[in-house]
Amino acid sequence: MNQNPPLQPGVITEFRNKSQAVVPDRSIGSILVNVGRLTALDAEKIMRYQRECNVRFGDAAIELGLLKPADIDFALSRQFEYAYLLPGQSKISEDVVAAYEPFTNRVEALRALRNQLIARWFQTGPERRALAITSAEREDGRSFLTSNLAVVFSQQGQRTLLIDADMRNPRQHQLFNLENRVGLSSILSSRNGIESIQNVPELENLSVLTAGAPPPNPLELLGRPLFSEMLQELASQFDVILIDTPAGDEFADAQTIAARAGAAIVVTRQNVSHVSKVGDLIGRLSETRIQLVGTVLNNF
Repeated sequence: MNQNPPLQPGVITEFRNKSQAVVPDRSIGSILVNVGRLTALDAEKIMRYQRECNVRFGDAAIELGLLKPADIDFALSRQFEYAYLLPGQSKISEDVVAAYEPFTNRVEALRALRNQLIARWFQTGPERRALAITSAEREDGRSFLTSNLAVVFSQQGQRTLLIDADMRNPRQHQLFNLENRVGLSSILSSRNGIESIQNVPELENLSVLTAGAPPPNPLELLGRPLFSEMLQELASQFDVILIDTPAGDEFADAQTIAARAGAAIVVTRQNVSHVSKVGDLIGRLSETRIQLVGTVLNNF
């Protein structure tokens, strides 16, 4: 477990009184006291034990039974500006596992996918900022993957925008507990501008453009030049733009969105996706010369 090294001579480790610690603002003790997960008195006990036994702050706290490993991981995430959430302390859906379980194997798989996308698409040209996340059918886990990829990109420090372009069955506003009165549909109908984009307060570097009110003509809206113009404008403000699309076997929206983005990945789900429908979607994307960055087998 990565923890702070033992405190060195000259570092202030005392308390002014029983309620205020004089410790560096980014130390584990200070972080946990500030968020209410550790009292100042307990922090003083830990630092006393730390000095006596010459151990790390986290090891001392765990040995004294005052903190758990999860508490130390939480503080370390704040030290290194790697934001994540604790179950029960946010209204963001726990389906956004990258926000709640950053140290699990499945989130490590998401980070590996993120790194492949950076190498294959996002770092291959300054104009390549947007990527459509498509799938052949509903229930393939496309929205799940898009939301979690957006989180791991933002955790890396990338200015990340998630656009919910599934105006037929929008999902992202539910996952991130955001208002959906205005969004992509109102921008494409020229009723609102990009001020409709919402920041996710708990997750630094992450913003979401929800789908907005369901329009009667989503495909026509997506086909308007305004969509391409909007993406070009946003490309100067964000490092990564991920676009959630409707299922490819039901509507032509996904193909239109991918054409505007310039590239797509196709999501499949183990024991759920039908090979024939996936092949049809890939064929339609290839016919319109949309760059297929890759396919993803989702088994979560």
